[in-house]
Amino acid sequence: GAMEELRVGFVGAGRMAGGLARGLLRAGKVSPSSILASAPSDKNLDAWRESGCRTTHCNLEVLQESTLVFLATKPHVLPDVLQEIRPAVGSHHIIVSLAASVTLQTLQRLLPAGTKVLRLMPNLPCVVQAGAMVFARGSSAGDGEAALLKCLLSSCGLCEEVPESYINIHTGLSGSGVAYVYLFAEALAEGAVKMGMPGGLASRIAAQTLLGAAKMMLETGEHPAKLRGDVCTPGGTTIHGLHQLEKGALRATVMNAVEASTNRARDMAKD
Repeated sequence: GAMEELRVGFVGAGRMAGGLARGLLRAGKVSPSSILASAPSDKNLDAWRESGCRTTHCNLEVLQESTLVFLATKPHVLPDVLQEIRPAVGSHHIIVSLAASVTLQTLQRLLPAGTKVLRLMPNLPCVVQAGAMVFARGSSAGDGEAALLKCLLSSCGLCEEVPESYINIHTGLSGSGVAYVYLFAEALAEGAVKMGMPGGLASRIAAQTLLGAAKMMLETGEHPAKLRGDVCTPGGTTIHGLHQLEKGALRATVMNAVEASTNRARDMAKD
């Protein structure tokens, strides 16, 4: 079928590109020999070669060899990269940009008219196949391209198609949200350390607590308030703890964090 012939290219070979490639390989969606990655130095490419992928220092080679091309460079170098690859981009290509602040409008302006282009926003847990990704399609990308991307990337985690305006919100909720969760996990563990539990054990239990709570939310589809209520026995331990979190305005503070991060993403997209 189409998947076997699919040749996947990565322009830029950093952590996020590597994470997506690993997800595709682990799920058996593409074979290592069908993946070609380019980067200016060998620093990032060694790991790709070890997993059997092909590598190059030439971005144009990636375009010549691949149909589905992920642009995974830093946002500030992307315009130069687009200018460089533009002559090699054809109607058979599907171009997927991972650059955080670069809009579809900009991508379409810098690529040939009619190029099938999509904009993808992953988050770091994509590197352990537990990512949360959203993508938006440009004006020439159709249902087929969207379905292909969704099918491939479901091997790296949750993958949803959204209007482009949601991408900055996803950055605040999930891209940056991963860090908020680490801060919360650290605080949970430190509370346990204060009460006499060793740090390593406390961290493992904190992480598993987050994983379990998240899994229940996804698998039951229940509103988190309902799940939270289920844990609260009248006069019990949980409500005493929750009262302290409410006093500390956890809810409003987290909402403010998502808002601040989203606004920063919007500002960066304007530059």
